[in-house]
Amino acid sequence: MAQLFGFEIKRADSEESKAQSFVTPQYDDGAVNVTTSGGMYGTYVDLEGTAKNEAELVTRYRKMALQPEVEHAIDDIINETIISDPTQPVVDINLDNLDLSVSIKKRIKEEFKKSCELLFLTQSGYELFRKWYVDGRLYFHAVVDETDVEQGIQELRYIDPRKIRKVRQTKKERKGGYTVVKVVKEFFVYNDKGFHSKAYQTPDPLAAGGAQGLKIAKDSIVHITSGLSDEYNKMVLSHLHKAIKPLNQLQVLEDASVIYRISRAPERRIFYIDVGNLPKMKAEQYLRDMMTKHKNRLVYDAASGEIRDDRKFMTMMEDFWLPRREGGRGTEITTLPGGQNLGQMEDIEYFKKKLYRALNVPISRLEPEAGFTLGRASEISRDELKFNKFIRRLRLKFSLLFTKILEKQLVLKGVMSLEEWHSMSQQVKYDFVEDNHFAELKNSEMMRERLQLLQDIENHTGTYFSKDWIKKNILHFNQDEIDDMQANMEQEKANEADFGPGGGAHPDAPWNQQPEGEPEQGGETS
Repeated sequence: MAQLFGFEIKRADSEESKAQSFVTPQYDDGAVNVTTSGGMYGTYVDLEGTAKNEAELVTRYRKMALQPEVEHAIDDIINETIISDPTQPVVDINLDNLDLSVSIKKRIKEEFKKSCELLFLTQSGYELFRKWYVDGRLYFHAVVDETDVEQGIQELRYIDPRKIRKVRQTKKERKGGYTVVKVVKEFFVYNDKGFHSKAYQTPDPLAAGGAQGLKIAKDSIVHITSGLSDEYNKMVLSHLHKAIKPLNQLQVLEDASVIYRISRAPERRIFYIDVGNLPKMKAEQYLRDMMTKHKNRLVYDAASGEIRDDRKFMTMMEDFWLPRREGGRGTEITTLPGGQNLGQMEDIEYFKKKLYRALNVPISRLEPEAGFTLGRASEISRDELKFNKFIRRLRLKFSLLFTKILEKQLVLKGVMSLEEWHSMSQQVKYDFVEDNHFAELKNSEMMRERLQLLQDIENHTGTYFSKDWIKKNILHFNQDEIDDMQANMEQEKANEADFGPGGGAHPDAPWNQQPEGEPEQGGETS
């Protein structure tokens, strides 16, 4: 195959697993799976179908994000997830669960800080998260000086997801009576014109002289997705995908309501013109003459300042002119009343709430008349608790971006090997700046209820309940917390015995007593 563009991180020979399976691996990265057999594979990769459809999806998501209701919901989600605080970083790394030396932890924290600087997280954290949330995927080209890879990543350059696609090659081998499937290679295909472009006609982006599709090494790209995929696990979906139908329904209903109100708001007249025994042609001419005579279509042109006659134009608010033959009641003018239910918006409100539910945002947050109260945890709605858990899931999925960048930085700079990082990366935690007080309220109220229960069973302590049981089952302390608290309380008692309750010297302390026979300060000797 053609030489890959970009750098590749060398793997250990023992990295390839000897475990075998007959099932093709399932991933949520939306890669195009190319299955080969016989121990060899060609260069043909058909991206025209799935890549084009996925590019169209991204374009649709971006158009959705421009709608006021959707934009309001997205803004609320991002503001809750990414908190910009000038006193502390947007996100910090937590290495407490790692059994590493102090120097290695210091290097990891330095590289994490460098990664945040490459992403411009402090300045552009909002925009970065918005791109990932709306598109459902995020691509960066990790620019590395291949002559001096130990300097690490020099730049993270954003790539439009409509111009790049991941390809995964798998190989099937017959062993005995079953087929073994294993991953052969993974790479990316980049097309500067985009897979959605009409100029992209060739089915083979890797063919020479084709659409100039560039084959890029897997390690040169930093790639994260939303984790959502379609029913066939072929395309990555955005969190906005389930809101497509409610948004379209709301827009159609709003347009229909506008047209109905414009057409039914005015009262229109019905003119019954008596044409007697006139022939059909003359009756029609007489009707047109009456329309022209009685129509008043003089309007003021604000652009030119002129009075203009618009009798030749027909509108949806025109009066009705109907001929009436001899024997009728002669010429008559009646009034057609306008719509009577123009102020009813229940149907629009229904679909608006349906749209908000699809966007995972509590309806109370999107209602302008609804205020925000910070009270007891019991007063917090179930929707707010669900929203808080949804934000935590988004943060956890978005944190994969930091993990993948750190992997490349640490390996390139020789801090640790790829295998060592894979073995500990699951223990690395990322702490985002919190701005949601619901969890704090919940914990405070739970502790208040536990202390109240503790008072209720205080008289039964030592009779039916042991102190150790109360600590574990009422206060929900683990054994380490119990041991630490016991040691701290004993230390505090010892300090009080030595220095007194106020922290000063105890009056009965040996060093605070006057030796017998010595006068007090300021006194006289007997």
